[in-house]
This record gives sequence, C-alpha cells and structure tokens, in this order.
Amino acid sequence: MVFASLIFLCIFMPLSLVLYYISPNRHYRNGVLILASLVFYAWGEPKWISILLFITFFCYLNGIMAEKYKGSRKGKVVVALAVAGNLMFLVLFKYTGFFLETVNSITRMNINIPEISLPIGISFYTFQTISYVVDVYRGEVKAQKNPFKLLLYVSMFHQLIAGPIVRYRDIAEDIEHREETWEKIQQGVRRFSTGLAKKVLLANIAGDLAKAFLDGNLVRLSVAGAWTGILLYAFQIYFDFSGYSDMAIGLGKMFGFTYKENFNYPYISKSFTEFWRRWHISLSSFFRDYLYIPLGGNRKNHLRNLFIVWFSTGLWHGASWNFVLWGIFNFVFIFLEKVFLGKLLEKAPALLSRLYFIVFVLVGWTFFYFTDTTRLFAYLGAMFGAGGRSLVDFNATLTLQNNLIFIVICIIACVPVGKFTAKTLDKLPGTKTKLIFGLKTYVEPLLLLLVFITTLVFMVSQTYNPFLYFRF
Repeated sequence: MVFASLIFLCIFMPLSLVLYYISPNRHYRNGVLILASLVFYAWGEPKWISILLFITFFCYLNGIMAEKYKGSRKGKVVVALAVAGNLMFLVLFKYTGFFLETVNSITRMNINIPEISLPIGISFYTFQTISYVVDVYRGEVKAQKNPFKLLLYVSMFHQLIAGPIVRYRDIAEDIEHREETWEKIQQGVRRFSTGLAKKVLLANIAGDLAKAFLDGNLVRLSVAGAWTGILLYAFQIYFDFSGYSDMAIGLGKMFGFTYKENFNYPYISKSFTEFWRRWHISLSSFFRDYLYIPLGGNRKNHLRNLFIVWFSTGLWHGASWNFVLWGIFNFVFIFLEKVFLGKLLEKAPALLSRLYFIVFVLVGWTFFYFTDTTRLFAYLGAMFGAGGRSLVDFNATLTLQNNLIFIVICIIACVPVGKFTAKTLDKLPGTKTKLIFGLKTYVEPLLLLLVFITTLVFMVSQTYNPFLYFRF
C-alpha cells in the first residue's frame, strides 16, 4: 500500500485514525498502530512480515544483552552479531543477484542467479534496528523490555517502507508518553497534504516528462534535451522523496509522534558538502554516526573513511554499479571541497557557487538514473555535446514551451518561500498579528482543501506510481 493511493486516503488512513482515537488508553492505541502497520506492510506481500518480525525479535534480544554487557567484550560481540545479522538479511535479499552477476562477468562463469524479490523497506528498518542496538550499547538509550513496543518502533507504517530512518532514541519518549493534541493533528494534516501534493502534482508529472528524454533515442538527443530531461528527473526525485518524508512526518504528528526533518531545501546548496546536510538527512547522519566516526572520522585515515562511507552510500541505494559510481562521484566532490574547493566556494559569489553545485548535481543524477552504463555515458555525452550534437531540438523546445509554468512552479517549490514570507510578515507594522491570523484561519485551510481535491482528481486519472525509494 502506498500513501498516494485512493485506498489509503479514503479507507486505511481514516479508519486507522478513528480506531486509534476511540481506543481508551495508550496500551490499546499502541496495539491499533501495530496492527495497522502490519496490515499496511502485508498489503502487497504478506510473506515478508515474517522477516520483519524476526529481525525485530532478534534485535530485541540483542538490545537486552547489549545493555547487560555494556562496555565489556561480550557487549561488543553482541553488537557485532546484531550488525552482522541485520546486514546478512540486507545482503541476502538485496545484493545476492548483483554479486553473482559481477562474479559471472569477471570470471566468465555461468553461476545460476536465483530470483529473489526485495522486501519493501528492508534497507530502512534494518538500519533502524542496527542504530537501536548500538545506541543501547553506547548507553544513549535504555533497552526496551517490552517486545511489542519495539515492534511498534520498527513497524510504524508512517515511515516503515521508505524512511526517514528514525532512531529509537528520538521517539522513545513518544512511545511511552506521547500526547495527542488537536494542534498536532492540524500540523500533521497540513504536512501530509503538502507531501501528497509534491508527489502527485509535481513528482509524477515531472517523471512523465523526463521519460521522453531519459528513455528515448539518445542518438537524436540534443544538448538542451539532455539537460531538460535530467532537470525534470531532479525535480521528480526530490519531490517524490521529500514528499514521502513530509507525509511520514505528517502522519506521525496525527498519531502523536514527532519525527526529525529529512530534507531542508537541498537544491539551494552552494556545495556538495552542504547538499548532504540538507538531502536525506537521516541517511547521511546514520553513516556519519555509525560508520564514518567509528572508522576514525577526521582523526585518522580520513580519505579511506570518506571513500568507504560514499561507496557504502552508493551501494545502499541499489544493487547496481551505477549507484556505486554515483557514490564515488559524490566522494570526489566532497573530498575536493574539503581539500581546497570549499574555501574557493566560500569566497566566490553565491550565484557562482550555486551554479557550480546545480550543474554538477545534475550530472550526478545521471549516474543515479541509468543502470545501463552504456546509456549512462551516452547521456553524459549528449549533455556536453559529444559527437557534434545539435544544441536544441524540436522535442526540447516543445517541452519547455508547453511546461514552462510547471517548471517555474517546481523551481519555486525548491526554495524556502514560506520562510521568506514569514520573515517579510514579521517586518510588517501593526496589522501583522491580524494578517497572520487571517491567513492561518481562513486562507491556509481553503488552499489545503483546494490542493487536496486537485490531488485526488489527478490520482483518479493517473496510473499506479509508487515512490522511487521503495526499490532502495
């Protein structure tokens, strides 16, 4: 089941909220959330619930043992087993075929490659359970003695299948003593509606437009067409994933949970270093805290540690060499920025720094999109005019002319217009309070209702379009 579906919006979400709020106490409400989450997860493939339950129980036992033997060799063994066990499941389901294909291509062997389907969300919930056990061992959080409360943390449908990666320590208090208020519900509805609009009205449309360039005949693709296609894909992946995160955060608010932000307007960055402080924050902070710093961080073997992190980041996104290349691409620029480029960018005009970032982040998205390396390098060649390509073609011109307003809306949605507006309102004299009250009380609800209705209309006409990060 996906958030951007009529069955979720019209049946599952309202029913879950009603059952949750008619439940008399926290114990029953937790039960409703667990049951709803398991139904949500089982909607597509019920068989994978067994993996989710096993990993949860496995880490429940490891958490208790890690706390008991904290600071000792036995504790380190427990943590190592927890990490290895979680990664074993991830590698088995996600990377078996990739490894065997690589072995076959290198050795020219003909090993039979089994067809193993990927349990949705396994890349996210295995990282969550790893962070839980490690944090318990470090003494940053107490081990959860109630296995059902740990299952609630792991299985929560708000963020189960595509993140953000929620750490147990961030919601441990909410699991035990959360408060559900009308204000939180209103905030949740606003945030969920915003994310839904991002997905349906921006990401899906941008993706449909991008396919004409990315999946078309690359021989005839012009320079302008290549840049237009990858720009549209950049809009798609941002609005798709940030939209999902908005919906997850909004759903959490509706049920009394507070999740940390996962995106902070990443396309206004002036460097790759800044980008990764704004993009998929929960993943970058996970690799920082549980891989980069334990390896030695900046203290020793800095270059090696940085490479391992970005190789792992690329591989985490998918079992294909293009993702590894994408990770290495990010590593190269972040390393260069740490060595000398960052200082130059700080001194350069903001417009120049942002132009540098936008150009190269779009180049990077080509590595992310194309799993076929032949098409990948052909597309890169088209972007930079290789083979005497034309600068502009009819398809690119027509797409830009017909969708100029849509592209402008996407650009505006990538920048913090809301924060800018709030600062402007703060400077208004006298009528500020009355104006803000009027906007929040009358204008905002009407706009949200209009956007929601428009979104539903689009969903009826669109085909099934799952979130991009489901496959990761």
